[in-house]
Amino acid sequence: MTRWRPPAPRSTAIITREGFERLKSELDHLWHTVRPEVVKALAAAAAEGDRSENAEYIYRKKQLGEIDRRARYLSKRIPVLQVAESGPTDRSAVFFGATVTLENEATGEMVVYRIVGPDETDAKRGWISVDSPMATALLKKHVDDDFEAQLPAGPTRFCVVSIGYP
Repeated sequence: MTRWRPPAPRSTAIITREGFERLKSELDHLWHTVRPEVVKALAAAAAEGDRSENAEYIYRKKQLGEIDRRARYLSKRIPVLQVAESGPTDRSAVFFGATVTLENEATGEMVVYRIVGPDETDAKRGWISVDSPMATALLKKHVDDDFEAQLPAGPTRFCVVSIGYP
């Protein structure tokens, strides 16, 4: 008996130019630098004898699998990505690529987000996916617009303080 799983939700295939170049650079680095080093270390570990008890061999084999998995993903993903070369014509509203400053209406806390593609999100930098609930709620909003976003902590109200584009 096989278990049925619903298909994974499709992510938007849009990306900034710098994000696209970063992914291409990562793929190149994996194939030409990291993978050859791991293969060399794997061969050295394999030459040591009994592979069933060789921790170095087991670790390198696992590491090689992770590298190959990421490289395979990038090789399939990069060709389908669409690079957003220019910003929107209406720069007074929130669209892909915008950097937005928001005020949490309950706490008064200010937060800054940049709306990017799903392949380049970075929570530490405040880069959120265009597919995220926050970005979805933000799209087409203008300065001084109030809106509600469904966050993990529950519905939260925000006010758009500023909008900028690189």
